[in-house]
Amino acid sequence: MTDANFKNEFKKRLYSFVLRLIKYINSLPRSQSNDVIGKQLLRSGTSILANFIEANSASSKKDFTNFFNHSLKSANESKVWLTLFRDTNPINNENVFLIKELCEIANILASSILTLKGKKK
Repeated sequence: MTDANFKNEFKKRLYSFVLRLIKYINSLPRSQSNDVIGKQLLRSGTSILANFIEANSASSKKDFTNFFNHSLKSANESKVWLTLFRDTNPINNENVFLIKELCEIANILASSILTLKGKKK
């Protein structure tokens, strides 16, 4: 798979993840805590995709790497919110899928950052 193909496939994967995340958040029962955590998760979860898209328009390698770093930070923050939902709402298959997918996305971002910084061979 070429670098361009990987980027395109990863972008599609991120977009699909964000769509499922939005649907999941919208499906949760309304409560004060779900509303607050849901807003935080919506912000951080959509930021993963937005920063990845921004990276593709970066003006330098350093800028590109910074956008990937922001994307990874948003992914890590999103893990916290999803885990809180898991522990405060009935566990469902969608939550389990989203956490698993988010961990894989974060691993890909982290690996990419290491490669960009020349720390991975």
